[in-house]
Amino acid sequence: MKSKTDVFSLLKGKLVVSCQALPEEPLHSPFIMGRMAYAAMLGGAAGIRANSVEDIQEIKKNVDLPIIGIIKEVYENSAVFITPTMKEIDALCAEGVEIIALDATKRIRPDGKTISEVFPLIREKYPNQLFMADCSTYEEAKEAYALGFDCLGTTLSGYTEYTEGTTLPNFGMLERLAKDFPLPIIAEGGIWTPEQCKHAFELGVDAAVVGTAITRPMDITKRFIREMNK
Repeated sequence: MKSKTDVFSLLKGKLVVSCQALPEEPLHSPFIMGRMAYAAMLGGAAGIRANSVEDIQEIKKNVDLPIIGIIKEVYENSAVFITPTMKEIDALCAEGVEIIALDATKRIRPDGKTISEVFPLIREKYPNQLFMADCSTYEEAKEAYALGFDCLGTTLSGYTEYTEGTTLPNFGMLERLAKDFPLPIIAEGGIWTPEQCKHAFELGVDAAVVGTAITRPMDITKRFIREMNK
């Protein structure tokens, strides 16, 4: 696995493609995600964001790129579902991904604790693992920085109940993060066009993650239909 320095240098100024398909989606299959990642690599992607150990294992067979790994798991008592507990972190660490992303919002986690209570325990257990904070607000990113996350992302802006309706991509948040924190800033969430992606880099971000606009043909088709019917 690549070193911390190598990982962020490989992603600097580059595109990360998110290759994910949930069980209810037509492309749900480790094999398909592996080929999707391979196609992204051929297109020039510098990294892959992937969900589940099964998908990550298949993706590794197809590409040799840094992986931002997550496990989406829904627990009845919490709205947090991106790598929500130590169980998911243990699984990703055992599999070996360069970066583990997890929900770093202020919401209560399935174990009844906040990210501020949980992350010090995670860091103590895995001192050498890179962790990405999936945030929805500037304040959450500020807290994640204080907690010792290795990079900050805008992944959940617009997707928490208190940020619902936020215009995406959240360029304002990206600009503030890039200006205020000496960590890699990763633009993620709502990037639909190359122009939007380019603008995020102009604001000073270190890398950008694009998923739906590249790897979810059902959603891409729906977007075309919506625009046609306006």
